[in-house]
Amino acid sequence: MLCAISGEAPQVPVASRKSGNVFEKRLIEAYISENGKDPVTNEDLSTDDLVDLKSSRTVRPRPPTLTSIPSLLSVFQNEWDALAMETYTLRQQLAQTRQELSTALYQHDAAVRVIARLSRERDEAREALSEVTVNGGPATNGDAMQVDGGGLSESLKSKVDASQEKLSKTRRKRAVPEDWATAETIQVFKAKSISEALYPGSRFISLDMSGDLALVGGNDGVAGVFSISQKKVVQTLKGGRGAITDGLWASGRAAIATAHGNVKIFDHGSEVSSFSNHAGEATALAVHPSGEILASVGVDKSYVLYDLESATAATQVYTNAALTSAAFHPDGHLFAAGGADGQIKVYDVKSGDNAANFDASGPIQSLSFSENGTWLAAVVKGETSVSIWDLRKAAQIKTLDIGSQIKSIRWDYTGQFLVAAGPSGLAVQQYSKATKEWLEPLRSGVPAVAVEWGSRAQSIVSLGPDGTITEFVES
Repeated sequence: MLCAISGEAPQVPVASRKSGNVFEKRLIEAYISENGKDPVTNEDLSTDDLVDLKSSRTVRPRPPTLTSIPSLLSVFQNEWDALAMETYTLRQQLAQTRQELSTALYQHDAAVRVIARLSRERDEAREALSEVTVNGGPATNGDAMQVDGGGLSESLKSKVDASQEKLSKTRRKRAVPEDWATAETIQVFKAKSISEALYPGSRFISLDMSGDLALVGGNDGVAGVFSISQKKVVQTLKGGRGAITDGLWASGRAAIATAHGNVKIFDHGSEVSSFSNHAGEATALAVHPSGEILASVGVDKSYVLYDLESATAATQVYTNAALTSAAFHPDGHLFAAGGADGQIKVYDVKSGDNAANFDASGPIQSLSFSENGTWLAAVVKGETSVSIWDLRKAAQIKTLDIGSQIKSIRWDYTGQFLVAAGPSGLAVQQYSKATKEWLEPLRSGVPAVAVEWGSRAQSIVSLGPDGTITEFVES
């Protein structure tokens, strides 16, 4: 009969009522006072659960002082008992720690397998989403797919043809209007703040044909029409849920796009049309030169053309990447969309066919066609330079280094001046046909996120990061 703790024959043996194990009385009482549990089964145990066992007992002599051998042996015995109890406790703790470590390793391995499976399913879902179309079929080619299969209606096609024929014939012969701003005029432009902060998170500004009404909107789902002459908001436009991502004027009516994929048309402050063709954020808008066709692009990798006269979505074309910017060719027969994949995709407006692709170094921030009909200016997100592409050569012919980050670019009506704006200010670049050189008549340190030319280029209107509107005019 041995003690379950020390492994020696007990002097005063006791047994546990719960586990039946035999212990040395002094050892088990010390263990119970410290832990309150059975050292073998780990069950709750008290001294009342101990039963004294009768056995022959050798009476130890009373230990004398430590100067004698018997007293030293007694001290050694007590130390041995303490060491045996500590060793037993450490063995128990080691076994428990091993079990906990094994469980943690198993759970970690299971979590890694689950994460790997979910990542694979996510990638498969993204791949499937990139191939999904409205009618459920895959794209017919790697660049675009016409959802309705027929492109624009015949009436819209005839409007596109009429606009192209009219504008392309007169473009080369068109003279610069006599009252148009010159480089000397632009050189003396001075900044003049004309509003307080209007809408938080504003990222666009658009002027109507008169150059007096500025359309702006913010993150709170509200847009407004600001009168430059009256220096106040004259119309409030409610876009609904989500931020207002872009806005422009189309035949005297205000059009806005939202982060929820909606496109809305307002006439004199009242909503007259609403579209929700995009499955996700509608990122940019563009209006056809005829003023009767509106285009929107979105993160769902598609662009939509709307017939403003009938207030219907005419067609939706899917591409191979999320779209971030848009612009119509001045003649109206081509439509350019900037992609998050760093590619400028040019499409035939009537058929939706992909006419050309230009590769840039990153997601396209802003696009603008020159009125000469052959140049397309583009800015990559976060870059400090403007790339000029020649549509005839299908190649990049010029890089204009502005020296600071660019958010927005706009050509003027004559194709002479290109303004680029960003957080560090704006700069006007001028192309001289006589010398075939680029000049910089104006540079300002007023920060801007969007910019527009005023009437007859006699002013430049910019939107600041804080939502304030600034007008640059001749001092």
